[in-house]
Amino acid sequence: MLTTPVVRCLKQQLPGVELHYLTKRSFAGILRYNPYITKTILLDSSWELMMHSLRLEAYDYVIDLHHNLRTLRIKRGLGAKSFAYNKLNVQKWLLVNFKINNMPPVHIVDRYMDTVRALGVVNDGKGLDYFIPEKDQVPLEDIPAAQSLGYIGVVIGAALNTKKLPVEKLRELCEKIDYPIILLGGPEDREAGSIIAEADPIKIYNSCGKFNLNESADLVRTARLVITHDTGLMHIAAAFGKPIISVWGNTVPQFGMTPYYGFSASVSHMMEVKGLSCRPCSKIGYAKCPRGHFKCMNNHDIDELAKRAMALVRR
Repeated sequence: MLTTPVVRCLKQQLPGVELHYLTKRSFAGILRYNPYITKTILLDSSWELMMHSLRLEAYDYVIDLHHNLRTLRIKRGLGAKSFAYNKLNVQKWLLVNFKINNMPPVHIVDRYMDTVRALGVVNDGKGLDYFIPEKDQVPLEDIPAAQSLGYIGVVIGAALNTKKLPVEKLRELCEKIDYPIILLGGPEDREAGSIIAEADPIKIYNSCGKFNLNESADLVRTARLVITHDTGLMHIAAAFGKPIISVWGNTVPQFGMTPYYGFSASVSHMMEVKGLSCRPCSKIGYAKCPRGHFKCMNNHDIDELAKRAMALVRR
């Protein structure tokens, strides 16, 4: 999601350019309907076959927006002129291990854009892209009557547990919001969604695991407001310009991965528990709190979260 402005700007600002995007199979769905990408190539099981296919393309340039050992190996194997983004690993390490913040106040999207500056490509300010095919747009009849006139999307999942509120906190939040809610997440979030929806099965609709990624993105697109953890659906919500309340746990906004709207103005409230000596404990996250107390999520003010949500909906 966060690389889509680079793709769009390359395609629109370099006449006749052809763009191939190399990614893991699990992310291919995000790119499948992107009109700026000519071909999506998968990091699949056979490295040799993949490299053979890449060499046949005779690329002029390689834009490396991952910058790790695997992409270094690919660049060496292709021999094309390449540009790689600065991951700021030293600065991240200092912030995680010593709480010394030398991170520049620059969003990761803008750092990605710096990677292609030598090609004369600049940020067009149009934000992120997400394209939903017509077949995956959710019909109104698939949404319960209670949510059909408007709802808040609450994203309950995240890639790692230390990036998401405990189920009891999410349930408390949904109980205190006086507005229809659709819970958003994957099949892995279905059980947690059922526990939360039990609080009020009419007001709270558990969509987790019932829709594919594009359909869930469409539910994000039609929400009045999105409450989310630091996760992929947060960035999809930003792509659609939705008002967002993002809830932060072990990661911090200073890493530069906050909701990104480009040059457009939108509403984005970032909720975090400040003043904890252990935070951030990781630049990614863990399966459980390393110290056991999980204060970065357990100490969130749920009353304030619900109050902000209702204020934004009323606006």
